[in-house]
Amino acid sequence: MNRISKFPIEQLGYNFIPAEYLPQGKDEYYLRFEQNSNGNYRHLSAYEIELLVRNNNTSDNWNQIWVSEAFDPRLVKNCQFFGLIRIGKLEPYYLEYHNLRMRVGLYNSVIISCDIGDNVVIDNVNYLSHYIIGNEVILANVNEMATTNHAKFGNGILKEGEPESIRIWLEVCNENGGRKILPFNGMLPGDAWMWTRNRHDRLLMEQFKEMTLRNFSPKRGFYGKVGDRCIIKNTKIIKDVNIGSDVYIKGANKLKNLTINSTAQAPSQIGEGCELVNGIIGEGCRIFYGVKAVRFVMASHSQLKYGARLINSYLGNNAVISCCEVLNSLIFPAHEQHHNNSFLCAALLQGQSNMAAGATIGSNHNSRAADGEVIAGRGFWPGLCTSVKHNSVFACYTLLAKSDFHYELHIPLPFSLVSNDLEQNRLLVMPGYWFFHNLYALARNTWKYLDRDKRIDKTQLIEYHYLAPDTINQMMHGLDILAQAVGTTYLSQANGTSQLSPQALGHFLLQHQPEKVQQMTVLAQGFENSRRPVVILKAAKAYALYRELIRYHLARQIVSWAEENRLECLSTLLKQLPPSLQVEEWDNVGGQLIPRCALNHLFDQIRSGQVTHWEEVHQFYRQQAATYPTDKFKHAIAVYEKVFGNKIDSEGVLVEILQKSIATSEKIMRGILESRKKDYENPFRKLVYANEEEMNQVIGSLSENSFIQHAIQEHQQYRCQVEKLLATATIEQHSF
Repeated sequence: MNRISKFPIEQLGYNFIPAEYLPQGKDEYYLRFEQNSNGNYRHLSAYEIELLVRNNNTSDNWNQIWVSEAFDPRLVKNCQFFGLIRIGKLEPYYLEYHNLRMRVGLYNSVIISCDIGDNVVIDNVNYLSHYIIGNEVILANVNEMATTNHAKFGNGILKEGEPESIRIWLEVCNENGGRKILPFNGMLPGDAWMWTRNRHDRLLMEQFKEMTLRNFSPKRGFYGKVGDRCIIKNTKIIKDVNIGSDVYIKGANKLKNLTINSTAQAPSQIGEGCELVNGIIGEGCRIFYGVKAVRFVMASHSQLKYGARLINSYLGNNAVISCCEVLNSLIFPAHEQHHNNSFLCAALLQGQSNMAAGATIGSNHNSRAADGEVIAGRGFWPGLCTSVKHNSVFACYTLLAKSDFHYELHIPLPFSLVSNDLEQNRLLVMPGYWFFHNLYALARNTWKYLDRDKRIDKTQLIEYHYLAPDTINQMMHGLDILAQAVGTTYLSQANGTSQLSPQALGHFLLQHQPEKVQQMTVLAQGFENSRRPVVILKAAKAYALYRELIRYHLARQIVSWAEENRLECLSTLLKQLPPSLQVEEWDNVGGQLIPRCALNHLFDQIRSGQVTHWEEVHQFYRQQAATYPTDKFKHAIAVYEKVFGNKIDSEGVLVEILQKSIATSEKIMRGILESRKKDYENPFRKLVYANEEEMNQVIGSLSENSFIQHAIQEHQQYRCQVEKLLATATIEQHSF
């Protein structure tokens, strides 16, 4: 039975805060007046009341309507007022937005206990209750727009007297709720990631919760707010929603328990048929056409479109999800998922990822409960109709070829193509695939994501380059993995013994007898939870590539260090090189790469109570961003010295590193050009065009490709920088 209560009409618009939750000496408006402290209001004159009545307006008490000096009662018609109403300027203008032209004023609406800003349009709002409306706002054709006294606006908090059972949690990364976090306005991707990790550390988890609760008041009685210049039209239900300035909402079905951040520089928009419940929406977001989102956070400048479903998930900055379903996932910035039949569940995607049509990531559970997870490093790209099981882990820039992967996967080698050889029933892994076959796409993504980063608040420094501490460490570990596989395979196939360990033997073969390795079928262990063979393709070539990229990365850091510190002489640069340290592990903290030792120090400060607010954590991000170039440089030195066993203690070493980097830079530039050139030379791609001129008109000519021109200019600039440094060397240079 529906429980319907009856109260005297005189109480409508009053007693917003129940008496038991009113502080002593306060009335029900005390929080409202704190939220909107504008006191330039006056009572209505008798003439104004007469005009209002003549225009078919009613009020339970005309003395409870306060207005500004520039209030024109002729612009209020057919309205019902209840409770305390405060109205700003109403002047004889009309407001226009996207060819919608509406006269300023209040018309055909029921308004209960609201503050209304200057020159607002409110027309045909059937129920408007307990809102503070900004200036030059348009509200037209809204069925219900109300705030309750216990509104939380999407934050994972409780109001006075509420039971713990109704608290909103985001159950990200795992469907069983074991990694759940509290959503809060201002949550960055790094915050979400930190909270999902270290679940065994109960003190740390409790401190994260307390830090969140400190940001919000448990008091009842806050009003919903609509910022200046908002347009809300043809919308059914808006309940307990805080709305920033310059938001555009049209045709939404239901918006409930939300914060919609928006500014004049980064306005947010919500379109037709959307139903959004229990969420935080960042500035500059776009949500259109039948989207369903429940228990979610959208970081700034992210998009949901075309019937997408986002449930129990965090979507990072500058990410786009269309047409598909995402559940229980934590997604770092620059994710793309555009296809109706793709599905993502219980996953941690660490940024710059792309989900192809038909991909189902994490939909297959191998345990007795829905408690599996998938973790993928930056640049994860599952191909068409790919199916992956829980639990699986992928290194950065893993590309999955179209296939059903029937077993759990652990792919520790970055830049790999992973595919099924169905004929011989084996898994194939080609490390370094992107550099061998598709450098154009890999390099272009770095440029593309930088270009598309529309964030205004860049508290977190997001790393978009494919060579960074995370991939460098994975390649460093990958060298040992390749060596172990080669050494073990060699011993098993030769049926022999060696005084060297399998890994040491593998390093020797890969460095000194790569042609012998090329003739081997290199088998790996631990990549797949099955008994079938796992074959590493082009192991010798990948090993050489990893070493070359580690050296090239260091050279780039040397050049950047010299530029930043204005070191024009190689000998001076050598003297000022930071001391090499032990190789640090790094974590991808919401897209920002941070040394693990620094992160552990932050955790210690949180546990001890030295850090008590999320803003202090955000300041930590800023500090790490400031030291990132130096930390990255030190890390590059440490990795190089470990991999090559060669201290950077002379000009000769520096000269060799820099000279060889020119060749690598040119190889990358040519790889970008050649990989794109294949598309113009493939006869099957030419089938749909009458001639080459038509093809160039449709897809653009290769010679005018803007990114290729950018890559060529970047290489030339880098070469000039290196040669300028090499010209200052005091030793005789050789061709390496």
